[in-house]
Amino acid sequence: MALQWRIVPGQSLRSRSWQGQSVLYNEVSGATHLLDDATLELLHGLRDGTLMTDDWADPALQRVFAELAELYLVEPC
Repeated sequence: MALQWRIVPGQSLRSRSWQGQSVLYNEVSGATHLLDDATLELLHGLRDGTLMTDDWADPALQRVFAELAELYLVEPC
């Protein structure tokens, strides 16, 4: 069974986007991260609960979430 993820508590996903990239402020670590718009949309989908069961089995998605976990934006649940 694939890992499921959630937004780290305390994150509001405050961001600004332009020309396909977004700057996201991490309320937990105090860091600012440069993300592409697709990754930000993935975080919004996670927050909003719009990811489907089949999405969790996608190895590419799992890699992205593992990278976001290193930034303290998401955690396994």
